[in-house]
Amino acid sequence: MPTVLITGASRGIGLELVRQYRADDWEVIATCRDPDAAPDLQGSGAEVHALDVTDDAALAALGRTLAGRTIDVLINNAGIYPLKGPQGAFGDIPVEPWMEALRTNVIAPWKVAETFIGNLEKAQRPVLATISSKMGSIADASSPGSVVYRSSKTGVNMVIKGLSLELEARGVICLALHPGWVKTDMGGPNALITTQQSATGLREVIAGASMADTGTFRSYDGAPIPW
Repeated sequence: MPTVLITGASRGIGLELVRQYRADDWEVIATCRDPDAAPDLQGSGAEVHALDVTDDAALAALGRTLAGRTIDVLINNAGIYPLKGPQGAFGDIPVEPWMEALRTNVIAPWKVAETFIGNLEKAQRPVLATISSKMGSIADASSPGSVVYRSSKTGVNMVIKGLSLELEARGVICLALHPGWVKTDMGGPNALITTQQSATGLREVIAGASMADTGTFRSYDGAPIPW
Protein backbone atom coordinates (compact mmCIF):
# COMPACT_ATOMS: atom_id res chain seq x y z
CA MET A 1 0.00 0.00 0.00
CA PRO A 2 1.57 3.34 -1.03
CA THR A 3 1.78 6.18 1.48
CA VAL A 4 1.17 9.91 1.07
CA LEU A 5 1.94 12.63 3.60
CA ILE A 6 -0.22 15.75 3.25
CA THR A 7 0.31 18.92 5.30
CA GLY A 8 -2.45 21.45 5.92
CA ALA A 9 -5.12 18.77 5.53
CA SER A 10 -7.93 19.95 7.79
CA ARG A 11 -10.07 21.49 5.05
CA GLY A 12 -10.29 22.56 1.42
CA ILE A 13 -7.94 21.00 -1.10
CA GLY A 14 -5.90 19.23 1.57
CA LEU A 15 -8.92 17.46 3.03
CA GLU A 16 -10.16 16.48 -0.43
CA LEU A 17 -6.75 15.04 -1.28
CA VAL A 18 -6.97 12.98 1.90
CA ARG A 19 -10.40 11.68 0.93
CA GLN A 20 -9.40 10.77 -2.61
CA TYR A 21 -6.17 9.02 -1.66
CA ARG A 22 -7.99 7.07 1.05
CA ALA A 23 -10.69 6.08 -1.45
CA ASP A 24 -7.91 4.59 -3.59
CA ASP A 25 -6.60 2.60 -0.61
CA TRP A 26 -3.52 4.70 0.02
CA GLU A 27 -2.15 5.00 3.52
CA VAL A 28 -2.57 8.69 4.32
CA ILE A 29 -0.60 10.61 6.93
CA ALA A 30 -2.27 13.98 7.37
CA THR A 31 -1.24 16.98 9.43
CA CYS A 32 -2.92 20.16 10.59
CA ARG A 33 -2.39 22.68 13.34
CA ASP A 34 -5.28 21.55 15.55
CA PRO A 35 -6.65 18.05 14.91
CA ASP A 36 -9.25 18.49 17.67
CA ALA A 37 -10.84 21.24 15.57
CA ALA A 38 -10.85 19.11 12.41
CA PRO A 39 -13.62 16.51 12.79
CA ASP A 40 -13.84 15.82 9.04
CA LEU A 41 -10.16 14.98 8.93
CA GLN A 42 -10.41 12.86 12.07
CA GLY A 43 -13.16 10.82 10.46
CA SER A 44 -11.40 10.40 7.12
CA GLY A 45 -9.47 7.24 7.96
CA ALA A 46 -6.16 9.07 7.77
CA GLU A 47 -3.42 8.92 10.38
CA VAL A 48 -3.61 12.44 11.80
CA HIS A 49 -0.80 14.38 13.49
CA ALA A 50 -0.73 17.90 14.90
CA LEU A 51 1.79 20.07 13.09
CA ASP A 52 2.46 23.75 12.63
CA VAL A 53 4.88 23.67 9.69
CA THR A 54 6.57 26.84 10.95
CA ASP A 55 7.41 25.19 14.31
CA ASP A 56 10.87 23.66 13.93
CA ALA A 57 10.61 21.64 17.13
CA ALA A 58 7.23 20.18 16.18
CA LEU A 59 8.49 19.34 12.70
CA ALA A 60 11.55 17.60 14.10
CA ALA A 61 9.37 15.65 16.54
CA LEU A 62 7.12 14.41 13.74
CA GLY A 63 10.21 13.47 11.76
CA ARG A 64 11.29 11.26 14.64
CA THR A 65 7.81 9.76 14.94
CA LEU A 66 7.73 8.81 11.25
CA ALA A 67 11.39 7.80 10.99
CA GLY A 68 11.96 4.62 9.01
CA ARG A 69 8.59 4.69 7.23
CA THR A 70 8.32 4.94 3.46
CA ILE A 71 6.60 8.02 2.02
CA ASP A 72 5.87 7.69 -1.69
CA VAL A 73 4.33 11.14 -2.14
CA LEU A 74 4.74 14.21 0.05
CA ILE A 75 2.35 17.10 -0.62
CA ASN A 76 3.23 20.47 0.89
CA ASN A 77 -0.29 21.90 1.04
CA ALA A 78 -0.13 24.03 4.21
CA GLY A 79 -0.26 27.70 3.31
CA ILE A 80 -1.81 31.04 4.19
CA TYR A 81 -3.21 34.04 2.33
CA PRO A 82 -2.88 37.09 4.60
CA LEU A 83 -4.12 40.59 3.85
CA LYS A 84 -7.06 39.84 1.57
CA GLY A 85 -9.07 42.37 -0.37
CA PRO A 86 -8.22 46.03 0.25
CA GLN A 87 -5.70 45.10 2.94
CA GLY A 88 -2.07 45.27 2.02
CA ALA A 89 -2.31 48.17 -0.43
CA PHE A 90 0.85 50.02 -1.43
CA GLY A 91 1.93 52.31 1.40
CA ASP A 92 0.06 50.35 4.05
CA ILE A 93 1.47 46.82 4.20
CA PRO A 94 2.36 45.69 7.74
CA VAL A 95 5.56 43.69 7.99
CA GLU A 96 4.52 40.85 10.27
CA PRO A 97 1.81 39.31 8.03
CA TRP A 98 4.30 39.38 5.17
CA MET A 99 6.91 37.64 7.31
CA GLU A 100 4.31 35.07 8.38
CA ALA A 101 3.50 34.37 4.73
CA LEU A 102 7.18 33.86 3.96
CA ARG A 103 7.67 31.57 6.95
CA THR A 104 4.64 29.44 6.07
CA ASN A 105 4.57 29.48 2.28
CA VAL A 106 8.28 29.65 1.42
CA ILE A 107 10.52 28.43 4.24
CA ALA A 108 8.33 25.66 5.65
CA PRO A 109 8.16 23.59 2.42
CA TRP A 110 11.96 23.46 2.34
CA LYS A 111 12.14 22.43 6.00
CA VAL A 112 9.46 19.79 5.46
CA ALA A 113 11.53 18.40 2.60
CA GLU A 114 14.64 18.29 4.80
CA THR A 115 12.72 16.52 7.56
CA PHE A 116 11.23 13.74 5.44
CA ILE A 117 13.86 13.22 2.76
CA GLY A 118 14.87 9.91 4.37
CA ASN A 119 11.27 8.68 4.12
CA LEU A 120 11.03 9.71 0.48
CA GLU A 121 14.31 8.02 -0.41
CA LYS A 122 12.82 4.69 0.69
CA ALA A 123 10.18 4.91 -2.09
CA GLN A 124 10.67 3.54 -5.61
CA ARG A 125 9.32 6.72 -7.28
CA PRO A 126 9.26 9.49 -4.67
CA VAL A 127 7.37 12.68 -5.46
CA LEU A 128 7.64 15.93 -3.52
CA ALA A 129 4.78 18.16 -4.63
CA THR A 130 4.14 21.66 -3.33
CA ILE A 131 0.91 23.56 -3.84
CA SER A 132 1.94 26.88 -5.32
CA SER A 133 -0.28 29.27 -7.29
CA LYS A 134 -0.42 30.86 -10.71
CA MET A 135 -0.41 34.11 -8.73
CA GLY A 136 3.28 33.42 -8.14
CA SER A 137 4.04 33.54 -11.86
CA ILE A 138 6.02 36.67 -12.67
CA ALA A 139 5.20 36.29 -16.34
CA ASP A 140 1.47 36.19 -15.54
CA ALA A 141 1.45 39.22 -13.21
CA SER A 142 -0.55 41.93 -14.98
CA SER A 143 -2.37 43.86 -12.24
CA PRO A 144 -1.46 45.40 -8.87
CA GLY A 145 -2.39 43.97 -5.50
CA SER A 146 -1.86 40.83 -3.42
CA VAL A 147 1.91 41.33 -3.42
CA VAL A 148 2.29 39.57 -0.05
CA TYR A 149 0.71 36.34 -1.27
CA ARG A 150 2.14 36.63 -4.77
CA SER A 151 5.70 37.09 -3.55
CA SER A 152 5.39 34.11 -1.21
CA LYS A 153 4.29 31.87 -4.07
CA THR A 154 7.03 33.20 -6.33
CA GLY A 155 9.44 32.38 -3.51
CA VAL A 156 8.21 28.83 -3.07
CA ASN A 157 8.56 28.25 -6.80
CA MET A 158 12.25 29.00 -6.40
CA VAL A 159 12.34 26.66 -3.41
CA ILE A 160 10.92 23.84 -5.52
CA LYS A 161 13.35 24.55 -8.34
CA GLY A 162 16.17 24.51 -5.80
CA LEU A 163 14.94 21.26 -4.27
CA SER A 164 14.75 19.67 -7.72
CA LEU A 165 18.45 20.41 -8.20
CA GLU A 166 19.38 19.27 -4.70
CA LEU A 167 17.40 16.04 -4.87
CA GLU A 168 17.76 14.99 -8.50
CA ALA A 169 20.59 12.61 -7.67
CA ARG A 170 18.39 11.02 -5.02
CA GLY A 171 15.61 10.34 -7.54
CA VAL A 172 13.02 12.64 -5.98
CA ILE A 173 10.60 14.27 -8.42
CA CYS A 174 9.91 17.84 -7.27
CA LEU A 175 6.85 19.69 -8.58
CA ALA A 176 5.31 23.14 -8.08
CA LEU A 177 1.56 22.82 -8.69
CA HIS A 178 -1.16 25.39 -9.33
CA PRO A 179 -4.42 23.97 -7.94
CA GLY A 180 -6.66 26.23 -10.01
CA TRP A 181 -8.99 28.87 -8.65
CA VAL A 182 -10.83 26.66 -6.17
CA LYS A 183 -14.02 27.18 -4.19
CA THR A 184 -12.49 27.13 -0.70
CA ASP A 185 -12.28 29.57 2.19
CA MET A 186 -9.19 30.99 0.47
CA GLY A 187 -10.53 30.93 -3.09
CA GLY A 188 -13.98 32.25 -2.27
CA PRO A 189 -17.42 31.46 -3.72
CA ASN A 190 -16.69 32.97 -7.14
CA ALA A 191 -13.89 30.51 -7.88
CA LEU A 192 -14.08 28.38 -11.02
CA ILE A 193 -13.62 24.78 -9.85
CA THR A 194 -14.44 22.56 -6.89
CA THR A 195 -12.02 20.95 -4.49
CA GLN A 196 -12.92 17.60 -6.06
CA GLN A 197 -11.90 18.80 -9.53
CA SER A 198 -8.68 20.33 -8.24
CA ALA A 199 -7.64 17.32 -6.17
CA THR A 200 -8.43 14.90 -8.98
CA GLY A 201 -6.27 16.87 -11.39
CA LEU A 202 -3.44 17.32 -8.93
CA ARG A 203 -3.35 13.60 -8.25
CA GLU A 204 -3.22 12.84 -11.97
CA VAL A 205 -0.28 15.19 -12.47
CA ILE A 206 1.55 13.67 -9.50
CA ALA A 207 0.86 10.12 -10.66
CA GLY A 208 2.06 10.82 -14.19
CA ALA A 209 5.21 12.74 -13.31
CA SER A 210 8.70 11.45 -14.07
CA MET A 211 12.19 12.78 -13.49
CA ALA A 212 11.82 14.61 -16.80
CA ASP A 213 9.22 16.79 -15.03
CA THR A 214 11.19 17.57 -11.90
CA GLY A 215 11.59 21.26 -11.19
CA THR A 216 8.58 22.25 -13.31
CA PHE A 217 5.57 24.46 -12.57
CA ARG A 218 2.28 22.92 -13.70
CA SER A 219 -1.43 23.48 -13.38
CA TYR A 220 -3.83 20.91 -11.94
CA ASP A 221 -4.79 20.04 -15.53
CA GLY A 222 -1.16 19.34 -16.44
CA ALA A 223 -0.57 22.51 -18.43
CA PRO A 224 2.85 24.15 -17.90
CA ILE A 225 2.83 27.59 -16.25
CA PRO A 226 5.54 30.18 -16.98
CA TRP A 227 7.66 31.16 -14.02
